[in-house]
Amino acid sequence: MENHLLVILPHPDDESFGVAGTMLNYKENGWKVTYACMTLGEMGRNMGNPPIANRETLPQLRKQELEAAAKILKIDDLILLGLRDKTIEFEDEDKLAERMRTLIEDCKPTLVITFYPGYAVHPDHDACGAVVIKAVASMPKEQRPTVHALAFSRDCIDDLGEPQIINEISRFHQEKLDALKAHKTQTQEVIRQTEIALQEGNDEAMDRLKYERFWLYSFND
Repeated sequence: MENHLLVILPHPDDESFGVAGTMLNYKENGWKVTYACMTLGEMGRNMGNPPIANRETLPQLRKQELEAAAKILKIDDLILLGLRDKTIEFEDEDKLAERMRTLIEDCKPTLVITFYPGYAVHPDHDACGAVVIKAVASMPKEQRPTVHALAFSRDCIDDLGEPQIINEISRFHQEKLDALKAHKTQTQEVIRQTEIALQEGNDEAMDRLKYERFWLYSFND
């Protein structure tokens, strides 16, 4: 059976910030990689600098940016789930979890990566993680994929402990930067600040391009 990584996150650019090197690492090791993106990030506040989008054109531009990033990250299948940005928390959780379970059962992944609900800062992040976890929990134990969860909250270390999975991704740092740059309506300032920090030898900036960290989600049943 082919090993298969399924990443489920809510926005274009979430994959580049949090999972870029990890996806490339699994791909390098012969895994199939699928990214299911819940929205097109159409409510994003950034329009580029100088502006290259407006509120009407932003969704299509962000779709194009995501497709460009997916090529850089060698994603095999890019799935657009068509939900509306900044509204995932208001979706019917049971229905959306059922949809996620169908997606997971169709893809048959070995590993799922999503956000750790309650520890991912943005409401869309937390809601995405919650429905994915609910979907996996509803599956028979023997059919469940492993789940690795991203967490950013200041409380995550105190509450969850240290991340159990630390992926060393420094050999992919340029691809990660390039994927972030592909999301040009959203990331120009982040990239500018990151490149300045790298030139100055900033340890935190270097760490973000060297490691990606995840928590192993444990189901209680």
